[in-house]
Amino acid sequence: MHRRHFILAASGTALTAMVLPRASLANAFEVTRTDAEWRALLTPQEYKVMRKEGTERAGSSPLDKVYDKGTYHCRGCDLKLYSSRHKYDSGTGWPSFYKSLPNAIGTKPDRKLLRVRTECHCRRCGSHLGHIFDDGPRPTGKRHCLNGVSLVFKPV
Repeated sequence: MHRRHFILAASGTALTAMVLPRASLANAFEVTRTDAEWRALLTPQEYKVMRKEGTERAGSSPLDKVYDKGTYHCRGCDLKLYSSRHKYDSGTGWPSFYKSLPNAIGTKPDRKLLRVRTECHCRRCGSHLGHIFDDGPRPTGKRHCLNGVSLVFKPV
């Protein structure tokens, strides 16, 4: 195979990999809804973030400053995602946690920016939650930087 054919074939595969995961994952979730059902359930901002992988404005979520005891659930399907015990103030303007609850989230590479990030989503309905970075506190060293509109806080 000539070098330019290899490069074109490889770039086509990479482009397919960027587009395919969300579509192929959609059928793998326990909770599924039509686009019309999601739009009826969510506000326009929630829909943009949760279904189109958008990001809410930093500092706009009241959940960023909530430190009461309780759990954070997925707005799309009510799955328990994060415990308040693992929440901390990252100073970023988004609710941040150093770990999720067991079997709560899924991840995938996000190649929308110039570097690859780790996107996290609800493992049950696929709703976009935010991203995971390697600059968090001990014991995990992770920062789950989440969109508050994707979450519902339930106090204990």
